[in-house]
Amino acid sequence: MSTSEKLVAIVEDEIAIRDNYAAALRRQGYRVAGYSTRKEALAAFEARLPDLVIIDVNLGAEIEGGFELCRTLRARSATLPIIFLTARESELDAVSGLRLGADDYLTKRVSIEHLLARVAALFRRIEALQGGNESERLVRGSLSLDRDRMTAHWKDRQVPLTLTEFWVVHALAVHPGHVKNREQLMRAANVVLDDSSVTSQIKRIRAKFTAIDPNFSAIQTVYGMGYRWEEQ
Repeated sequence: MSTSEKLVAIVEDEIAIRDNYAAALRRQGYRVAGYSTRKEALAAFEARLPDLVIIDVNLGAEIEGGFELCRTLRARSATLPIIFLTARESELDAVSGLRLGADDYLTKRVSIEHLLARVAALFRRIEALQGGNESERLVRGSLSLDRDRMTAHWKDRQVPLTLTEFWVVHALAVHPGHVKNREQLMRAANVVLDDSSVTSQIKRIRAKFTAIDPNFSAIQTVYGMGYRWEEQ
């Protein structure tokens, strides 16, 4: 599917902000549809789901309308790329969004360029998975990271990482034994959140690996400094 055939939906109640994002996406060749409310978006999506959705958490009178929308969309499609783009920067909100199945949680402090990069990355992941071609891999012991498909495998079993989680793992695994502090991990993942959100990211990542391998211990905490990857 070419860029011009991809439909990106933006669910954002502030018209000026929505139009700004829409203009940037159209310049990249995407088709864009904008909606102000959860109900408006769902009504439009009845006919056809878009190829990617960007959602704010606060949608008009619905303080957490974006979370409800994400829950509904994820129930309809396990593979639809979903990005939260919001002014809400708390750890709790980020955790909530990712637990609901979003692929990414960004704040409105990120640049338009970063947003466009995340959109392109999610489309690359979908296309690579559908294409089935060989791609560039990073292998560290039992870990295999596919940087084109943006997928992770541990002992030949896929680990269901979000896009943000994938880049955190990649930042750690690319140089085993090297300590990465919170700022470095956030920079690698291209997200702007408070430091405590990195701790939550690490917890979620560890939980996903240990669900596959209860003995997983490759991500180590270096107290007062950060985290490092140690090959098992």
